[in-house]
Amino acid sequence: MTSESPGRIVLLTASHRVAPGLLSWPAWQALHGADRVLCPDEDHPQLPYLREAGVAVEHLRPTAEELVEACAGGRTVLLLPSGEGDRALTDGLARLAGSGRVSMPDLELLPGSYDLPGARLLDLVQIMDRIRRECPWTSRQTHQGLAKYAIEEAYELVEAIEEGDRRELREELGDVLLQVVFHARIAEEDAEEPFSVDDVAGTLVEKLIHRHPHVFGDATAETPEDVHAHWLRTKAIEKQRESVTDGVPLGQPGLALAAKLAGRVRTAGLDVKLPAAEGIGYELLALAARADAAGVDPEAALRAAARTYRDAIRAAEGLDG
Repeated sequence: MTSESPGRIVLLTASHRVAPGLLSWPAWQALHGADRVLCPDEDHPQLPYLREAGVAVEHLRPTAEELVEACAGGRTVLLLPSGEGDRALTDGLARLAGSGRVSMPDLELLPGSYDLPGARLLDLVQIMDRIRRECPWTSRQTHQGLAKYAIEEAYELVEAIEEGDRRELREELGDVLLQVVFHARIAEEDAEEPFSVDDVAGTLVEKLIHRHPHVFGDATAETPEDVHAHWLRTKAIEKQRESVTDGVPLGQPGLALAAKLAGRVRTAGLDVKLPAAEGIGYELLALAARADAAGVDPEAALRAAARTYRDAIRAAEGLDG
């Protein structure tokens, strides 16, 4: 004599970052094939789409014992978890299975939709939106007031890169990303020229595609130098600059500024001599131009030398190690 089949429990999960109704084919097969479909949440975002597809859903929050009983006779019960109280149900099922008192149904966790790469950025945008509305400090910030933080976070990111600290690198990248999302959220409120983080991302996508014709178009680039040449030509067409100095921010660190100007002159093939005047500033200018010509970032080189000097100072103080 064969024992009665204990049936099957299917826990169907779906990412809240994916539009409701966009379920995988196995998920729709399971929904249509289940003997009962249960959902404890009457406001579950999937319900309108399930009804439209002809799936009958019962609004129940079963206990572990009730769910097991519902599977008696070989029935399949599919549950749409709501996120609230689901831990109690799964813990209850685990206790029942461990007790040995009941014949447990097969338990299947079926993902109905998956997060695509970058999906957590949607969470970030939502969190930033709420903080902007509800936080007394955040709600009062402006582009101008936040500008200094963008500079600070960029420097901290550079330091993490140069120190080789992977954990710090991950955190500092997040801090820089926060600045982007924060400024984009503030920009939404501009009365005359509002734009959103989607507009920022959209502009960047268009720029990247346009500046990589060897990837998205018919152009070819076999070497990094070919890519750089493509990039410079495309930027020149886009910007339509009157001078090679246009677009060089004068507020950047002095060595970086000097190297950038020297690089623009070199790339444009201009014959512009360095100033012959004396003084430490002109000596640094000449060193920065020399570094650029050699393919060396003078800022990074100076920071590396400064770190070595710092370590020597700490060693002299007996603080090394």
